[in-house]
Amino acid sequence: MTEGAHRKTWKLSELASHVAGNLEGDGTIEITGLNSLEEAGTGELAFVANPRYLPELARTKASAVILPPDVPTEIPAIRSQNPYLAFAKIATLMQGRAAVPRGVSPDLIQGEGCRLGKNLSIHPRVVLGDNVTLGDRVTLHPGVVIGADSTIGDDSILYANVSVRNHCRIGRRVILHCGVVIGSDGFGFAPDGNGYYKIPQTGGVVIEDDVEIGANSTVDRGALGDTVIRRGTKIDNLVMIAHNVEIGENSIIVSQVGISGSTTIGNHVTLAGQVGVAGHLTIGDNVTVGAQSGITRNLAPKKRVSGLPVIEHKKWLKAASSFEHLPQIRKIVRTLQDRLTRLEAMLQNPPESSGETGGKQTPDTGKPEGGKQDDGHQ
Repeated sequence: MTEGAHRKTWKLSELASHVAGNLEGDGTIEITGLNSLEEAGTGELAFVANPRYLPELARTKASAVILPPDVPTEIPAIRSQNPYLAFAKIATLMQGRAAVPRGVSPDLIQGEGCRLGKNLSIHPRVVLGDNVTLGDRVTLHPGVVIGADSTIGDDSILYANVSVRNHCRIGRRVILHCGVVIGSDGFGFAPDGNGYYKIPQTGGVVIEDDVEIGANSTVDRGALGDTVIRRGTKIDNLVMIAHNVEIGENSIIVSQVGISGSTTIGNHVTLAGQVGVAGHLTIGDNVTVGAQSGITRNLAPKKRVSGLPVIEHKKWLKAASSFEHLPQIRKIVRTLQDRLTRLEAMLQNPPESSGETGGKQTPDTGKPEGGKQDDGHQ
């Protein structure tokens, strides 16, 4: 199949082959682009990866759709076990090849001993400190600043106003979005009785291959040793990662997460939006943490937790569903407490008898004690 930015249309059969999907229906249909079920029109390919959008499938005007194997449809389809991945691969294909390298801007400012790779795209107003190394096919957008003794690996892209401070190592195919700061000082201060004495942050940052970090996120350098982001991890916008944190491979860190210093996070971990992680903790592999949770203890592998402090996710859902009923529950508990208090008082101080029977009765017969029992015989 011919790939490239000049390509305007693809046959549905070509796209099915590209993602190793099963074609259903007319494979000669020409596809010009991708769109949502709701917005797609003639010539466009839609996809369904989330069951909540299935009602839109019957109303879509798309020419074809990417679907799981078991979802019925009356329009041509590409069947895939992973529709979202198939969509991603087709979107990448339609985007075309990377742009031709633009070369090095004449206003590049670089220090002594810099080593620049081949086929670079360095935009205006980029600054390189002493002994910076750039790999092949690196792209640096306007306003990027790279500190002394730092390395940027092959095929990495640093968007506008990214700052990489000294002694940082960025791997291959890394993407740093606008405003990312790598290697700023960790938050380290020693109380001296009157104020706080700044602790020198002498470590660096290591970001391994295929990591992507969203806009305005920060990764602090280590106090001693490095802060490390392992291969394939994806970090959203506005995430703060403190000194000497280590994040394992292929983890997902969603927007506004904050991770305190010296915490170790395993492989394939997901931290949803606004999760807070205390320092000096260990989070095992394949852990999932729900949004706005607070982690204050170590978590074993494969845990799925939510809440503050975190508990098992299913328990958290049950607890959360009870929150709106708490005022009513509180009122009922107070009523029951009042009734219990009155009952206890009655048991401790029983009311006195209101009258005399003329003789003490036995509990079983109710007859006067010592009297002759009348059994009906003389």
